[in-house]
Amino acid sequence: MIAFKKVAFYTLGCKLNFSETSTIGRLFENAGYAKVDFEDMPDIYVINTCSVTENADKKCKQLVKRAKKINPDSFVAVIGCYAQLKPEEISKIPGVNMVLGANEKFNVLEHIEREEALDNGIYISNQSIKTTKEFIPSHSYGDRTRSFLKIQDGCDYFCTFCTIPLARGNSRNASIAKTIIEAKKIAATSVKEVVLTGVNIGDFGQGSDENFLSLIKELDKIEGIDRYRISSIEPNLLSNEIIDFCLRDSIRFAPHFHIPLQAGSDRLLVLMRRKYLRNIYTDRVNQIKQLRPDACIGVDVIVGFPGETDDDFNETVNYLSALDISYLHVFTYSERANTTAIKIGESVPMEVRRKRSKALHLLSEQKKRNFYLSNIDTTRQVLFEQEEDEGFMYGFTENYIKVKYPYNKALTNTFQTLNLVEIDRDGIMLCEPNKEVLVLN
Repeated sequence: MIAFKKVAFYTLGCKLNFSETSTIGRLFENAGYAKVDFEDMPDIYVINTCSVTENADKKCKQLVKRAKKINPDSFVAVIGCYAQLKPEEISKIPGVNMVLGANEKFNVLEHIEREEALDNGIYISNQSIKTTKEFIPSHSYGDRTRSFLKIQDGCDYFCTFCTIPLARGNSRNASIAKTIIEAKKIAATSVKEVVLTGVNIGDFGQGSDENFLSLIKELDKIEGIDRYRISSIEPNLLSNEIIDFCLRDSIRFAPHFHIPLQAGSDRLLVLMRRKYLRNIYTDRVNQIKQLRPDACIGVDVIVGFPGETDDDFNETVNYLSALDISYLHVFTYSERANTTAIKIGESVPMEVRRKRSKALHLLSEQKKRNFYLSNIDTTRQVLFEQEEDEGFMYGFTENYIKVKYPYNKALTNTFQTLNLVEIDRDGIMLCEPNKEVLVLN
């Protein structure tokens, strides 16, 4: 058997994938492998894939090609959502040695160390997603100032544009008690901020005696974690009780919500098979802003959904323009196999999709700038990251404003009380020390 020594990882897609890749990486390190950068001639490459858009599929192919160029003798394993959905397609990519679906990705080390996985050409292990019932706890560590804590996996919603239920299976999670055990592992490290992640985290508990609200109340009690963020939560699952707790009663949850909208047209929301209409979304935003006018609200929106007319798009633009939100994540619709959206309406030409995407990106920049301007002359708690650029370091406030400050290594991974002063030409907030002396913590 070949004695592999060095392994490199590359993660495509969401925060959930990052938490899982980090967990898999620790399995390799515990087994004696050296975790190295992609360019450092590793013996093994593990590529954790996404399949939300066609772009993610293309990126996977590019990464395999790049890996083999760096080390032609390397062993390349492709795991994750794309691997679950299209294992045969991946197996035809020159250079791929192993393809593992949802059930087997956490066993990638075990598969690699089997003789037969190395001797029989391309190795594929891909079971039906219907057999995927187990929840594997995960969290990231060592890659960033913050940690991504996986609290839930899978989805029962089956929106017409989405392949995630096909790639990850039904909604599932560990108990609150087991989730707290995972969170306490993070609390024992130097990590100061935890991002709760999953596919549909508001569905935590799936109707059992436990639910998302009861989970975050328990997480809020853990000493050693200074700040939590909620990565993304569906508007129909974001209850008044959750909003009230996060913004009024919590010690550690940040005033920052990311709430998927996808379209500002009720007609399109019905076609997308979303679980809400626009009035529910408006109500959620209003509830947040009534409690905390300075809260940050991010929005996911899709352009170019089949059958989206100029009127539909203009309705979305007008709705978002009037809504008190802070930024947009804009996704250009991508046709995905085995989804019903491709059968719904007339395809929107790609040039129209690009034009609409550009318009919403411009709107997002405007919204973000207005939000930043509204926070000038306020005092915030900034968690600084390690990144250095031309003598500056960067961090985020509790309400998710990116700030820059003269670089001081001692401030890395510390909270500092700073006054927000002005926005620079790159759209980043400049800050200055509060009257109190900076205290390293």
